[in-house]
Amino acid sequence: MEERKLTEKESLEVITSMIALTRQRYIGDGRIMLMWGYLVTIVALLVWIMLAATGRNVWNFLWFAIPVVGCIATPIMARRQQRRSGVMTYSDRVTSRLWSLAGISEIVLTIACIGIQYFAGHPCWSAMLAYTLTAMPFAEIAQGLLIKEKSLVAGGVTGLAVGIVTVCCVAGGITLYADWYMPLFILAFVAMMIVPGHILNHKARKES
Repeated sequence: MEERKLTEKESLEVITSMIALTRQRYIGDGRIMLMWGYLVTIVALLVWIMLAATGRNVWNFLWFAIPVVGCIATPIMARRQQRRSGVMTYSDRVTSRLWSLAGISEIVLTIACIGIQYFAGHPCWSAMLAYTLTAMPFAEIAQGLLIKEKSLVAGGVTGLAVGIVTVCCVAGGITLYADWYMPLFILAFVAMMIVPGHILNHKARKES
């Protein structure tokens, strides 16, 4: 029996339905986004306060709490989300792999920074800030465009603007002092993660 080929209209309808289903999954579960947003914001505030109070760079080790806590909590929360929402669509897999790629590249960059400091004696941790605020906003903007969620696009653009400033400072040899840079970094993550996360959950409550 010959298989019937989908018409252009039917193909568009399938793609539209997948995007709509992906959007429905994300609108209603901003919890992972909120977890990362609050985690980064709280750690950044702690580092800022302790650096200002003591002037000791040892407090920068608190940054490592972000990947430790986040990488433990995210799979647990993702499994719970998948059990509630059912089978993943192609759009779900695209967004999942997009964020996975961003996360893996962050891990690789962290290892590279540790290696360069240990073997060459040159700290390059500012590269982490610059990369984080370019890679993560791009992933969020792509996700927002995919599921047609304006809060994700706006948050990503805000984070990217701070990222561009960071890249220019690093390239120009401008020191990222905590007293002026930390507020910008925190603003970026509030705009990228916390505000969209609450908006997604608010929309879910309205639709339920």
